[in-house]
Amino acid sequence: MAKKTNFEVNGRQYFRVTRTIGKKADGTPIRKTFYGSGINEANQKADKYMNDIKNGLISNFEYVTIKDSMHTWLFDFLHNSSKIKPSTFQRYEGIYRKYIKDSSIAGLRTYTFTSLQLQQFYNDLDKRKYRYSQIKTLNTVLKVFFNWCIDNGYMLKNPCLNVNIKGSKTEVIKNNRKDVEILTEDEIKIIKEYVKGTDFELVFLLDLATGLRIGELLALDWEHINLKKQELYVEKSVKEVYVYDSEEKRHIETIYQTPKTLNSFRTVSIPDAIIIILKQIKNKEGLLFKDNLGNPLKAKNISAKWTKILKKCNISHKKFHSIRHTYASMLLKNGIDIETVAELMGHSTISITQIYLHSSNNQKKIAVNCLNNLL
Repeated sequence: MAKKTNFEVNGRQYFRVTRTIGKKADGTPIRKTFYGSGINEANQKADKYMNDIKNGLISNFEYVTIKDSMHTWLFDFLHNSSKIKPSTFQRYEGIYRKYIKDSSIAGLRTYTFTSLQLQQFYNDLDKRKYRYSQIKTLNTVLKVFFNWCIDNGYMLKNPCLNVNIKGSKTEVIKNNRKDVEILTEDEIKIIKEYVKGTDFELVFLLDLATGLRIGELLALDWEHINLKKQELYVEKSVKEVYVYDSEEKRHIETIYQTPKTLNSFRTVSIPDAIIIILKQIKNKEGLLFKDNLGNPLKAKNISAKWTKILKKCNISHKKFHSIRHTYASMLLKNGIDIETVAELMGHSTISITQIYLHSSNNQKKIAVNCLNNLL
């Protein structure tokens, strides 16, 4: 039986198929034609060519777009990789979907992408009121992505190295200071009274006494608590993340992972008042905070309950994370040096801890009046 063909050249019959192998700067598709003695052979050649482009094995990789190469980086190299946390992959994929997938640079060729094109893209984001911190985060992720592109032959130079992002670290620090929410002593007393005797009492008091991140708090196991030495050990964190079966299909899982940074692995002293409460708990096995099945409590449920408590106590809304802020602020207010507070908080640098340095005008007056004897 003769093979089906659809094209003739120099008296010979072929089957011809066409594939889009990239896009021009204006978004126009770049197409390439493949020939075979029949439809199967033509499609096999086309599939092999597309796969080779995807893996950077042939010279035509210069036609691959920013969108396609970033998709390859995410789902063929990073997906389920042991090199990054699932939560990190979720963040990278979210940045790709929010900033790159349908953006003005999505169809540009990776191989010829320049710092000027990236600068213009960032300038446009700035005009559209994206914050300095958002663009800075995007640039950090793109820098990692473009380094991968260089290693795999998709480009020659990282365009992130020569761009300017409008704004400054000072601006970020100022914004962070505005975002820091602190519980007052009166609010703490009201909340303590409201949660007394409930399941939430230990959640609130232990976090107020240690300043743990919510994921660190909910991952605490009795093996991480030393009642004799009056300290706990932060060695892991628990979080709900999207796990990607494919780009289109994902599901939520509760996972244990390492803490946020290397500095987050730490030993935190526990105040005497909390040790007394912990010693009274009869069942000292497994997780401190768990559901009826022994699984860790979900952060979103804790946050929802916290919101209801504040509402019942007639206290203006503050995130659950404000308890951690309050812990740091109280320590600094009581004269604990900033290096110690940074270590207890698990901060990578002291500059992060500095956002909690809030002094009242009255405290400032008292502080400077100590100079009166010299004056």
